[in-house]
Amino acid sequence: MDILDGLKVVDCTQILAGPFCTMMLGDMGADIIKVEKPNGGDDIRRFGPPFIEGESAAFLMINRNKKSIALNMKDPKGLQILKDLIKDADVFIQNFRPGALEKMGLGYDDVIKNINPKIIYCSISGFGADGPYKNRPGFDLIAQGMSGLMSLTGTPNGDPVKIGVPICDLNAGVYAALGILASYIKRLKTNKGQFVETSLLESGLSYTIWESGIYFATKEISKQSGTAHRLSAPYQAFQTQDGYINIGAANQANWEKLCNALNRSDLISTEKFIDNASRMENLNDLVEILNLEFRSKSTADWVELLISNGVPCGPILNIEEILNHEQIQAREMIIDIDHTKLGQIKNLNFPIKFSDTESKTKLPPPLLGEHNDQILKDLGYSDKDIEDLRSENIITS
Repeated sequence: MDILDGLKVVDCTQILAGPFCTMMLGDMGADIIKVEKPNGGDDIRRFGPPFIEGESAAFLMINRNKKSIALNMKDPKGLQILKDLIKDADVFIQNFRPGALEKMGLGYDDVIKNINPKIIYCSISGFGADGPYKNRPGFDLIAQGMSGLMSLTGTPNGDPVKIGVPICDLNAGVYAALGILASYIKRLKTNKGQFVETSLLESGLSYTIWESGIYFATKEISKQSGTAHRLSAPYQAFQTQDGYINIGAANQANWEKLCNALNRSDLISTEKFIDNASRMENLNDLVEILNLEFRSKSTADWVELLISNGVPCGPILNIEEILNHEQIQAREMIIDIDHTKLGQIKNLNFPIKFSDTESKTKLPPPLLGEHNDQILKDLGYSDKDIEDLRSENIITS
């Protein structure tokens, strides 16, 4: 039995934060019903190229283990179907703009009063459910900029840089899943649901651990530092003969191991590098010395030498290199999924391993409305009812 076997989730989210959250819940065994608008479904279905036979590669990556119903919620019959789904669910998750669902009678207070008093109701928004920015639309790029992340990313004195992955969206999805699971544990104890919410802005800000700590302590505003750490050195990337290597000599023991591996034991007793505080104060001089050393060999040669001497290090890999890496293969992080239309496709596996249960892919990323009939039959609709709904464009596929 999967860890979340029996947990029923009605998913009214699209694009990234919400679908990432529900994919994780689905990977752990929850039953996810993805409610999509009939005219094209989740907007991410159109993100691309690349497309595989018309299916967005982006959509395929974050929507496995879900059933899709294409439902016209603006029609009273479609809205009633959604309410019926919520009535039978443990979790309802949405990322509509604040106020949109309240107009449909699907705000949290409406749901617990009229539909499902024990629901765990999760909302993901750009800026949160209250505050002066609550009604503003939110996107990952906006959140990265406002949370401070873009001011911290990139080379010193350079332009602001967006982090290479949609970190605020993804982190909001993780926090939403965490909040849902915590609420589920409480409900198992108290038989009461609750409202859970997070935002893209807060999910980005929460990652500024060092930088906020520095500001609280000193009022100093952290700036871009390239690959270097703000509090310890050497802990950054260095250029080699043929690429780059990351060095993690973040404490005194590893610093001394690095010096010995480089045959530069003299650096250990050099006054300006004598401890971490001194190395941080003289970081530019330290980097200049180490750059000269690392340019003398290839990345592979350095990794072999340093690992054998107990120095934490690793190459900087591109996507092709990491996806084909022996450690990723050993950890079974690449999986094959049998898609309804496309046949076998590849996906990233769930990154948490459990000793007693195996996370597995039960369903491929769904076609739009692929599970209309199954979902409606589970609610008690007859074949004729379903055909009538289809003819009235309440459901589409």
